[in-house]
Parts: sequence; structure tokens; C-alpha cells
Amino acid sequence: MKARTWAALAALAVVSAGGIIGWRAMREDNGEAAVGGVVPAPLETTVGEGRFRLGPDTAIAAGPGTADVAGYLSEVLGDLPLREDGQITLALSPDPAVGDEGYQLDITSGGIALRAKTPAGLFHGVQTLRQLGRDAFGVRRIVDRPRFGYRGVMLDVARHFFPVADVKRVIDLAALLKLNHLHLHLTDDQGWRIAVSTWPRLTAYGAGTEVGDGPGGFYSQDDYREIVTYAQERFITVVPEVDLPGHTNAALASYPELTCDGQAPPRYTGIEVGFSSLCAGNEVTYRFLDDVFGELAKLTPGPYLHLGGDEAKTTNPHDYAAIVERAEDIVRAHGKTAIGWHEIADADLHPSTVVQFWGVSPDAPEVAAAAARGNRIVLSPANRVYLDMKYDPHTALGLSWAGYVPVPDAYDWDPGHYLSGVDEAAVLGVEAPLWTETVRTLDDVEFLAMPRLAVLAELGWASADHHDWSDLRGRLAAQQPLWTSLGINFYRAPEVPWPDQS
Repeated sequence: MKARTWAALAALAVVSAGGIIGWRAMREDNGEAAVGGVVPAPLETTVGEGRFRLGPDTAIAAGPGTADVAGYLSEVLGDLPLREDGQITLALSPDPAVGDEGYQLDITSGGIALRAKTPAGLFHGVQTLRQLGRDAFGVRRIVDRPRFGYRGVMLDVARHFFPVADVKRVIDLAALLKLNHLHLHLTDDQGWRIAVSTWPRLTAYGAGTEVGDGPGGFYSQDDYREIVTYAQERFITVVPEVDLPGHTNAALASYPELTCDGQAPPRYTGIEVGFSSLCAGNEVTYRFLDDVFGELAKLTPGPYLHLGGDEAKTTNPHDYAAIVERAEDIVRAHGKTAIGWHEIADADLHPSTVVQFWGVSPDAPEVAAAAARGNRIVLSPANRVYLDMKYDPHTALGLSWAGYVPVPDAYDWDPGHYLSGVDEAAVLGVEAPLWTETVRTLDDVEFLAMPRLAVLAELGWASADHHDWSDLRGRLAAQQPLWTSLGINFYRAPEVPWPDQS
């Protein structure tokens, strides 16, 4: 990975015209160049004249508690040495102004100083440095912090399975964009992807299919630990999903006692939804969920377990509520916070449970009612942030049931003021799901995700005052050298003035 990591630093080093000026003046006078093409946009940027250049004697000085981030920075800057007197300094500071994930970055002609309250904040500052330059950095001060605490991407590994290396690649893309959650959709009708020691046939049999005629696959518990550790090192929280009571055909095919009639259905490789359901009146259902969520809770250091809850079309409302409420109680009993798709708002939820909205209309009274009862909301409107929607009618990959989602449309909404009757204070954050009915390879993932994942990151991190498509399109264009050096198979959206198409 060393050669690829070094190449990853081929971002533009932008030097702004002279003077120390605020964001609004920079945006008006210098466009994207004023913030160096950084995505997501920093909260506050002031720029001056000159550059700091890396040289043969440049070193990194790691303050107490910063060694891991300093080592990561050393790698991305070409294996710079770590010394006590380095020109690039990292330090933890109790300054509350930047919050738990923010940072302050000072670049002068003599060096770089990066300070943050937490290692996560330092890590996000390193991502800004990666975007600002390779061996020369324009003089500036950046004070930055995110708008929302939850900024995520979801990868569906159930419809098509993706190996550990591919998941790590998605984690790296998320980290580059300052996202902090990876939601893994681990189970569905087409396959069960996580080993559960007490129910081994889930993977011995239920993992053997996927959409089409592929072989499927699954993660051993060691595989899953490897993913979680890799994500933790990049300050990303893994959110595992076991979808219920629908989307459960792989589990039902593996264990017929989970059905109401005791008959195992055949395994499934199609893409239609809503036909499967756990049996609400069968107590083994809840023993099964307790075992599964119990093992996942032990494997997952993050606070969340996702219980699905969407598209349970064959489950009557009474049974649906019964299963969701029991599942929520099980998740809480294992010390975790439950998340579910917005249909769960029809159940009697505990106030700690998070509701994830995936609809296409801002009028969702059941979600607004849940927010009024204290439930936090993660926003994933399908016609804005579903990464599996086609860009336009000519896109070879993806679906279009929620409409086409060109890059400007992915940006044309405000998470803090999107759902009717839901105040910004109730919004935990945003997440971009990538369902994989048509997605088979990592190249497919990257093509549909990028640049729309960068747009989602902008919405989740940048202040609402920075919401400006004409500015963002220029900063997306400035990402091209870095993305190309990383080998990212990004879509050359015609609305963005990419340098190689100008």
C-alpha cells in the first residue's frame, strides 16, 4: 500500500491571493481556490501569502496521545520521520471551540501545527492536509468542526457479497471525506453474511447465494473484527444491521423453525422485496434474535445495532410492532442503542432508539411524531442520497425507483430543515446507503458512490451557511488529482468542471 498511499497525496496545493480574509469574502473573490478545494468545506478559513514546503529534513513532532495519528500522517506524507523538533506538530488541546471531532490547522511558511481536542479531530485535520497538498501547502488557518455528529455510508453486502479488502477500501473513502460511520447491511433475503456460532447454518447454508448466480460468501467473526479494527483506526464506527422481520429469507431457509409453518423456503436470488417474515408468535424467534444480537454486541465496540424494520409487507401491523419492540428490548439488554428504518416509528419505541428515514417525501408524520417523543433521526432520503440510484437514464448501473439522482440533486436539500415538523436538534445526522442489486465489484461501488458520497459528506459536515452548489462543484473538480492518484473509479459528472474535461 505504500506506493498507493504516496500517490494519494497528489492533491492540488492551492495558494490564495494575499491577505487574511473571512469565508464569505474568500468565496466571492477566489471561489473554491480559497479553501484549497477541500471537501467538505471547513467552517472557517483565513489565508495568507506564501507556502510551507516539505524538504529532506522535514519531520513530524507528535505530542502526548497523538502517536497513532502522527504515524498515519507520516505514511500519507511519504514516511516522514517522527522527531521531537519536527516542523509539523500534532497536539491535543482542551479547546472546546472545535468540539470532539473538530481541529485547528495553522500553516505558515515555517511549518504546520495541527491541534484538536481528540485524536479523531486530529485525524480529520490530516484529511484536510491530504486534500491541500503533496509537498507544498498554502499559508492559512482553518478552524473546523462538523455540523452533525453522525455522518455515514451504508454498504449492502447481502445482495452481493464484498470481501474484507473491498470493505476496507470503502472505509478509506469514508475516512478521506470525514465520515464517521459505516453501516453494514449484513443480512437479507439473498444471503446471511456474518457468522453466528450458535446458529451455524446461517452461514453454512444461508450465505451460499446472492443476487443472480454468484457464490455469496460471509465474514467469519475474525473477518468482522478485522473490519471493525480497521474502521476504529480511522475513527469510524461500524453499525451492523440484521434486518427484521422482513428481508429474512436467508435465515428462514437455513432454519425452518423460524417460520410459522415449520417449512423452510428455498433460497432466493431475485431482487423483489416484502415476501418474507419472521414469526411473531414463535418464541424461538426471540431466542434467535437474542443470540444473534448478543454475539454482534460483543463483536461491535460501537454503540449501535441496526435492526432493519423496512418493507415487511407480509407481516401484519400487530405482529410487526411485537417483533420490533421485542427486538429493540433485546438490543438494549445487550447494552446497545437500536437503529431502524423509519417504518419502526409505527411501533412503541424507546426514546433512545434512532429512526432512519429513507422516504422520498419530506412529509412523514410518523417520523415527526417519533422525533417529538425524543427519538433522534438519521436522514437518508432515497431520492437524494441513495447511491444505487442511477445518475441519469443512461447510467448502466443502479436502479431508478426513487428517480434519477444527478450530483446537483444529491446536494439540493438541507438535512437540518428537510422533514416537516422535525427540528434540526432532532437530526442525529445523515447517511448515504448503497444497495447492491446491480453492484458486483468495487469499481461498481466507487462509480455509484463518487462523487455523490463527497456531496453527502459536505451536507453532514459543512455549515449550512456554506451551502452553495457553484462553490461545491469547483471543490469537487479540485479533488480529481487526488481521486485519480488513489485509483478511484469516480463518475465524471457533467455538471462538475473536471480538469481533464475542460
